[in-house]
Amino acid sequence: MEIALNLLQIVGSLGLLLYGMKLMSDGIQKSAGDSLHGILNFMTGNRFMAVLTGIGVTALVQSSGATTVMTVSFVSAGLLSLTQAIGVIFGANIGTTVTAWLVSLIGFSFNLTALTIPVFGLGYFLTFLKRHQKEGIGEAIMGLALLFMGLNILSQSVPSISPEQLHFVQFFMNKGFLSLAVGVVVGLFITVLLHSSSAATAIILTLTYNGILTWEFAAAMVLGSNIGTTFVAVLVSIGAKLNARRAAAVHVLFNVSGTLIAMIFFRPFLSLVEMFFPAGITQSNITAHLAMLHTTFNVSNTLIFLPFVTPIAHFVEAIIKPSEHEPPETYTLTFPTTRTKENVESYLFRAELEIVSMSEVVRDMFSSLIILLKQPPVDTQTKITEKIANQEQYADQMQEELSKYLIHTSDLPLSDRARSNVRGMLQIVDDLESMTDEIFLIAMLMQRSRKKKIALREDDMERLEPYIELAEKFLQFVHKNLNKPLSKEQLLIANDMEDEIDRYRKSLKKFARKRLEKGANVRAELLYIDIVRTIEKIGDHAFSISEALAQTR
Repeated sequence: MEIALNLLQIVGSLGLLLYGMKLMSDGIQKSAGDSLHGILNFMTGNRFMAVLTGIGVTALVQSSGATTVMTVSFVSAGLLSLTQAIGVIFGANIGTTVTAWLVSLIGFSFNLTALTIPVFGLGYFLTFLKRHQKEGIGEAIMGLALLFMGLNILSQSVPSISPEQLHFVQFFMNKGFLSLAVGVVVGLFITVLLHSSSAATAIILTLTYNGILTWEFAAAMVLGSNIGTTFVAVLVSIGAKLNARRAAAVHVLFNVSGTLIAMIFFRPFLSLVEMFFPAGITQSNITAHLAMLHTTFNVSNTLIFLPFVTPIAHFVEAIIKPSEHEPPETYTLTFPTTRTKENVESYLFRAELEIVSMSEVVRDMFSSLIILLKQPPVDTQTKITEKIANQEQYADQMQEELSKYLIHTSDLPLSDRARSNVRGMLQIVDDLESMTDEIFLIAMLMQRSRKKKIALREDDMERLEPYIELAEKFLQFVHKNLNKPLSKEQLLIANDMEDEIDRYRKSLKKFARKRLEKGANVRAELLYIDIVRTIEKIGDHAFSISEALAQTR
C-alpha cells in the first residue's frame, strides 16, 4: 500500500511539474504575444542574428518546442528561408538550457515549498485583471510556482534506497559504452513521452540529486533528451510543405550528429564540464554539473555546425527532394493538438502566416494576369491561363481549410481581442479568395475572346495600364499591412485608393460607351468593360480587407 501511495505521489508531482511548465510557457507567450512574433519576423539572413533570435525567444517562452513550431510555420508560409531556420533551431537548443539552470540553481538549493503557495496566489489574482498581457503574466507566475512545487514534491517522493540496492543499480550504470548508449536511449524516450526536454531534464536532475543516477549515466540521459526534443519538430512538419519538412530534418540531423560526437568523445567532454567546478562533484553541485553539461553540449554543437549552415541546407535539400510524380499541390491545414504544446497565441500566429501565404498567391495571380492582358504568344497565354486556374483552385482550398481552422480556434477560450481578430481573419480570407475568383474570371474572359478571335487593341491596353497599376498598388498596400492594426490615417489612404480606382473605372467605361456609339466592335468593347468592372471589384475587396485590419486590436 505504501509503495502504491508513493508511486501515486511521484505521478502527481510529475503532473504538477509538467503542468507548471506548460502554464508558464503559455503565459509568457500570451503576454509576449505579438512582440514574440515580431522578433521572429524581424530576422534577416544573418546566421548569427538567427541564432541569437532562437536563444532569446526560447529563453523567454521556456520552450524550444514552441520556437520550433513557430519556425517551421514560418518556413511553411515561405516567410523564412531554410538557412535562416537552421540558425533559429541552433539557437533554440541553447535557449532551452535556461530551464535546467533555473531548476539546478533554485530548485534544489532552497526549500521553496512555503514560498510557492503565496506566489501561486499572486499569479492567480493577476489573471483577474482585464488586460490580456497581465493575465498572461499571472499564468506564467502560477506556472513557475507549480513547477517548483512539483519539483519539491518529486524530490521528496523519490524513495531512498539501501546501499545494496544502490550498488546493484550503479553496477548496470558502469558498463562503459553500453551504459552510455542505454542512458541516451532512456533520455530520448522520456523526452518523447513527456514531449518536453525541459521536463525530462528536471526529472534527470531530481533523480541525480537523490543519488539514484550516477553522473555519467545522467549525462548520457541529458544527451538523449536532446534527440527526443526533435519529436515536436517532426510532428509539426507532417503534412507540411517541402521546406518545412526540411527544417524539421535539420533539427533531427543537428541534434543526432551532436549527440554522436559527444558520445565518441564522452570522457573528454565530461572532463571539460568538470573543469568549471574545481571542487569536484558533490551532491550540492551535481545538478549544476548537469546544467553546465547541457549548455556546453548545445553551445559547442552550435559552434561546430554554424560555419556549415549553407552546406547543411544543401545536403537536406538533396536528400528531401520534391517527388517527380507528385500530384498537383493541394492545400491542407491541420488543426494542432495538445501534443505539439501549442497555445492559443500559437494557433493565431499560424493562421496569420497562412493568410500572408494566401495573399502571396493573390499577388502572384495578379502579376500573371498583367502579362496575360498584354496578349503574349498563344502558347504563353495558354500556360498562364492554366497556372491561374490551378492557383484559383488552390486558393479555394486555402479558404476552406483556413476557415475551418479559424472556426476551430474560435471554440478555444479566447480573449475579447483574440476573438475579434479571428472574425477579422475570416473576413480577410473570404476577400482574398474573392480576389482570386475575379482574376480567374478575367483569365477566362481572355481565353473565350481568344477563341472567338477577339483581341484588345494596343490603345486599349495603354488606357488600362494606369488602372491596373492602381489595383496592383492597392494589393501591395494590403499585403504589407496584413496582421497589423491599420491606423485611421492608413485607412484614409486605402479609402483614397479605392475612390481613385472607382473614378478611373467610370472614366474607362464612359470612354468605351462613346466608342460603341461610334460603331466600334461590340464584343471587343464588352470584353473591355468586363475587365474594367472586374478589376474594380478587386479594389473593393482590398478596401474590405483594409476595413477588417482597421478593426484589428
